[in-house]
Amino acid sequence: MSTQAIVTLPAPRLAHVCDISVNISPPVEAGNVQGVNSRGKRRIIPITGGTIRGRINGEILNAGADFQIVVSPTTADLDARYIVRLDDGSHVYIQNSAIRRGSAEDVAALVRGENVPPERIYFRCVPRFEVENPEHIWMTQSVFLGTGARYPEGVQISIYEVL
Repeated sequence: MSTQAIVTLPAPRLAHVCDISVNISPPVEAGNVQGVNSRGKRRIIPITGGTIRGRINGEILNAGADFQIVVSPTTADLDARYIVRLDDGSHVYIQNSAIRRGSAEDVAALVRGENVPPERIYFRCVPRFEVENPEHIWMTQSVFLGTGARYPEGVQISIYEVL
C-alpha cells in the first residue's frame, strides 16, 4: 500500500463544443416495466429532427428516440440515441445518457407539455459519439458533459468537452 499523501487534484476545465436543438414527437407511454434491470415506467420519445451548431454543425435526422425510465414522480433516467448528418456529409451517432429531475409539480408540468423554466429542472447528460469521418475522431477520445432544457416542442442541450 502506498504511503503517498492523498491530495485533491484541480477540477477539470470545460470547453464548449456545440449546442443541439432536438425536435420530438409526442411520447409513447409503454407502461410499468417488469423484470431484471427494470424499475419504472417506460416512456419512448421519438426524435424527429433538429440542428447542431458549434465546433461541429449539422442536422439531426428523423432516426432516433429517447428511451426513458421514469423512476419516480421527480426523476427520469434518459437514454437518447440519434444520428446527425454533419455539414461535411459525414454521420455521427450520439448516445446520450442523462438524469432529469425536478419537483413533482414541475415534472408533471413538463409531461403535460407546459413550459417550466430550465433553472428549476436538473438535466445533465454524458454523450458518447461514433464518427464516420476520421477528422472527427477527437469526439471519441474525450469525456463530454452536457446540460439540457426540456421545452414543449423539444430539447436543447449544450455539450462541453472535459479538458
